[in-house]
Amino acid sequence: MEFGVFDHLDLGDRPHERFYRERLEIVEAYERAGFYSYHVAEHHLTPLGMAPSPSVFLAAVAQRTRRLRFGPMVYVAPLYHRLRLLEEICMLDQMSGGRLEIAFGRGALPAEVRFFDVDPAQTEKVHQEMVGFILEGLSEGAVTVTVESGKRRLPLAIPPLQKPHPPLWYGVHSPEAAERVARRGMNVVGLDTVAELRPCFERFRAVWRETRGDAPLPRIGLGRFIVVGKNAGDARAAARRAYKRWYESFTFLSSLLGVSHRHSRPREFEAIAEDGRAFAGDPEGVAGYVRAQLEEAGANYFVGQFAFGNLSLEETLRSIGLFASEVMPGLQRASARVASA
Repeated sequence: MEFGVFDHLDLGDRPHERFYRERLEIVEAYERAGFYSYHVAEHHLTPLGMAPSPSVFLAAVAQRTRRLRFGPMVYVAPLYHRLRLLEEICMLDQMSGGRLEIAFGRGALPAEVRFFDVDPAQTEKVHQEMVGFILEGLSEGAVTVTVESGKRRLPLAIPPLQKPHPPLWYGVHSPEAAERVARRGMNVVGLDTVAELRPCFERFRAVWRETRGDAPLPRIGLGRFIVVGKNAGDARAAARRAYKRWYESFTFLSSLLGVSHRHSRPREFEAIAEDGRAFAGDPEGVAGYVRAQLEEAGANYFVGQFAFGNLSLEETLRSIGLFASEVMPGLQRASARVASA
């Protein structure tokens, strides 16, 4: 069993300079805690996402860590020039010593795509073309580009360190998408309820077995809000306060522009905890929750969202520390016993 982190990088109540400084301290704590990978969202003109350029933020992460893997969840592919994004990926992979993980998507909120004068109706087509270009370039070490005389094949000046390319991820929401990415050999993460994700993960596993036989499964990730405290009541109080602030950021653009969000969330922490997408409690309670969620969903990779809303640096570091020292070891021992049985 492995553990990762998902981060919207929502601003909360901090000044921007302090926000970035503290977030990088938190990233260092994730490395000390032994998390596998740190997954970062991309958003634009909203306090929900302080990494509108994931590559810029992840370049800092690369320099502040030595073992932690990291990557975008996701690069909003239609908003980039494909050659520039390809070269940024190669730079990050080299600068991190081969710790980059990559994911591409078409954007969660159509309004953010329109900010770049891109038609949301065209994003799926552009996304597929972009991903094809980038994966071909990474795998073959060369790209076809426009020159004065027409088209020409040129080698990459900066190749990826990981061959043929960094590990691939996909944020899954439907069984159809799960089937598609299983055939492509991708890892997946889902942020939806267990009831919504179970059929996705079942399809993913079935197609993986059909196409790859007994090859080990990739990471099938389940993303959840998590707050761990010595006292369950204090943890829930902190989570309620912080989630309220996170929700304000989450709905900032949809409220401002009068548009709907593609992937909605409940307004109150109690409601999202009730549907299983969040938990706050003491280490014993958190361990039981994580174990049950993974088993019910059929996932093998737990992705915690530990820093959100107006949780203070101290609250976040305490939560990460308790999760690492009192939750992860027991779950890993239990998983090892099951695997060896």
